[in-house]
Amino acid sequence: MTFADYVGVDTAGHLTGGGLIGLINNVAIPVIFALAFGVFVWGVINYFFLNGGNETKREEGRAFILWGVIGIAILFSVWGFVNILLSTLGFA
Repeated sequence: MTFADYVGVDTAGHLTGGGLIGLINNVAIPVIFALAFGVFVWGVINYFFLNGGNETKREEGRAFILWGVIGIAILFSVWGFVNILLSTLGFA
């Protein structure tokens, strides 16, 4: 197995969607986005619906919302940086 096969690059230098990069882009990243979105949704549910009168639990829901938004922002930033890097290096 060559490095190009491992990474998922064809003979012309384009990503094929296979290999390690394909696995990360097609499986790992969507799962991480789903988890971050789930944290955000759980915070919204806790803050607005489940614990309307309990201020301590609402504070916990607010923290989940904040960390969900921070996680999504970091994921989008890293995803954009990786795509810029791949296009700069000629893989995209």
